[in-house]
Amino acid sequence: MRQAVLVSPRNIEFKNVEAPKAENLKAHEVLINVKRIGICGSEIHSYQGLHPATFYPVVQGHEYSAVVVAIGKDVTVCKPGDNITARPQLVCGECGPCKRGQYNVCEHLRVEAFQADGVAQDYFVTTDDRVVVLPAGMSLDYGAMIEPSAVGAHATNRTDVKNKNVVVSGAGAIGNLVAQFCKARGAKKVLITDVSDLRLAKARECGIEYTANVLNKSLKDAAKEVFGDEGYQVGFEVAGVESSVRSLMESIEKGSDIVIVAVFARDPALSMFYLGEHELRLIGTMMYRHEDYLTAVDYVSRGIVNLEPLISNRFAFEQYDEAYKYIDENKATTMKVIIDFEKKSDIQ
Repeated sequence: MRQAVLVSPRNIEFKNVEAPKAENLKAHEVLINVKRIGICGSEIHSYQGLHPATFYPVVQGHEYSAVVVAIGKDVTVCKPGDNITARPQLVCGECGPCKRGQYNVCEHLRVEAFQADGVAQDYFVTTDDRVVVLPAGMSLDYGAMIEPSAVGAHATNRTDVKNKNVVVSGAGAIGNLVAQFCKARGAKKVLITDVSDLRLAKARECGIEYTANVLNKSLKDAAKEVFGDEGYQVGFEVAGVESSVRSLMESIEKGSDIVIVAVFARDPALSMFYLGEHELRLIGTMMYRHEDYLTAVDYVSRGIVNLEPLISNRFAFEQYDEAYKYIDENKATTMKVIIDFEKKSDIQ
């Protein structure tokens, strides 16, 4: 089978390796044929050599959809022929967080595509506890975008957004999804900000009414226009830059919550005095749990969360490197790039 390995930053090698065999499956394992992979922002950091927790060489790919080929003898959640996606988390099940159900922050967490090999290959073996069957009629493209949707589902459960005014700083794919989930969870008004007019236009296309380009207007002024004297009570930092989290801290209502969603390439310098004096809460959020995947599938299948405007381009498997170069060259206009295993490549 084909396999794409990120050997080192900006260096992808294509290999022909032996495919896993159905007869070797353990009782709770599932053999799948990978069909789509969404390229994640964190994987872009890995490609660029900027991700702090990527172990090279590694097979990338953790946002994906696939078709079940075979199942182990004790698997009941899916059957051959089902379209599925699956969580990429490998957890110990024995540490404190795992025992209290917070396996997304397992003390020994490994994530496929970063600390363990991912699905950038024709066939892959996963375990049934991580599998989610896609509903009939859901596209394989959308199936590959359930993972980032689950990030939005989990992040918006880290604090209560119902009947509150919300600012989402950063309108890339994850920020867009966070904003959509805020609306779905009953937020009063949602303002999303960015430095790209295209991303803000995509947000409006996805139903986010209030947008602001912070190159042209400060967050404080934009929030005043949208929320008036009510202000806002929840902020989501999804840009991953110091100026973004500082702006949220300086403009949010005192005693409010800011959820840090982005992975920062460089740690921000923040005023802990200001944080304490305003009694703000900075809340971390890490990936998702199984229920977040189920919520994401439900919301996407019912049209509550709109994924179609987020798909920027697609590339064949053999064009993995070109996909990253495309993202590098089109940062301001790229939302989600998909590797389509069924697409024919013009590479000979």
